[in-house]
Amino acid sequence: MSESPILVLGGTGKTGARVARQLTELGHLPRIASRSGATRFDWHDSSTWPAAVDGMKAVYVVDEQGADAATMLTDFIGTATTAGVERLVLLSARPFTQRSDEPSLFRVEDVVSGSGLGWTILRPTWFCQNFSEPNFLCTEIAEGELRVTTREGAEPFIDAEDIAAVAVAALTGDGHDEAVYELSGPRLMTFGEVVAEISAASGREVRLTVLSPEEYVRHLVGRGHSRELADYVVRLFDAIDDGATAYLSDGVEKVTGRKARDFSEYAASVDWTKVFPG
Repeated sequence: MSESPILVLGGTGKTGARVARQLTELGHLPRIASRSGATRFDWHDSSTWPAAVDGMKAVYVVDEQGADAATMLTDFIGTATTAGVERLVLLSARPFTQRSDEPSLFRVEDVVSGSGLGWTILRPTWFCQNFSEPNFLCTEIAEGELRVTTREGAEPFIDAEDIAAVAVAALTGDGHDEAVYELSGPRLMTFGEVVAEISAASGREVRLTVLSPEEYVRHLVGRGHSRELADYVVRLFDAIDDGATAYLSDGVEKVTGRKARDFSEYAASVDWTKVFPG
C-alpha cells in the first residue's frame, strides 16, 4: 500500500472518480473527498478542509472554478501545508486563447506554482465524457440534437481516463516536479464528426444544429443555465471556430509512454443505453 496517502478532491467527478479508481487499482488507498461523501469537502466551507487533509501527503486538486477560486485555493494550501501535505497536482485547462483574457485560470495556476510545495499542473482539452456523462452537452446528445455555434472548428477531445492516468503518475511517481502537461486526444475533430461517431457507436441518430451566438445564449438560458455560463461556452466555441485549440499535445504519451486514446475508443467503451432514454 502507498506510504504517501493521497487526497482526491472532486473524487466523484469525471476525472476525480477515475483518479481514485486508478490509484486503488495500483494498490493505493486514496481518500475520496466530495461535498456529500464520507470525507466531506466543500470549497465554500473551510471547516471541512482540516479533516480532509489530515495525514495526507499529496492532493489531486480540482479547484472551485469560480471567481474566488484563487483566493480559496490559497487558503486551502495554507491548511494543507500545516497538515503536512507535500505535493499538489492541479487539474487546470488548456488555455483557449493566447491572450490573457482568462485571468482566473492563470491565477489558480500561479497559486499552485508559488505554494512552496511540489506541484504539477495538468492542462487538458475538452473531455470526451462531456458527451456521455452529466453535462448540458450530454443532455442534448440524449435528445438527439447537439447545438453548437461552430461547424468547421476542430478540437482534440481527450478521454478522462488519460487525464487520470497522468494525474496518478504525477501523484505517485518521480520526475513531475514543476511540470506543466498539456493533454489532448490524438486527432482533431469537428462537432459534426463527434455526432457521427456517437451515432455509429450508439445506433441512435444524433443531429448537429449550428446556432448563432445570440441564439445559443438564449437556448442555454432558456434551459435554466446562467447567462454567465452561456457566454462562457460561446467563448469556448469561438476559440474552436478560430482554430485557437486546433493543435495536438503530447503530454499523455510523454508521461504514460503510450498514445492518448482516440475518440472512437471512447465511444466504443460507453454504454449508450444509459445515455439515451428508452
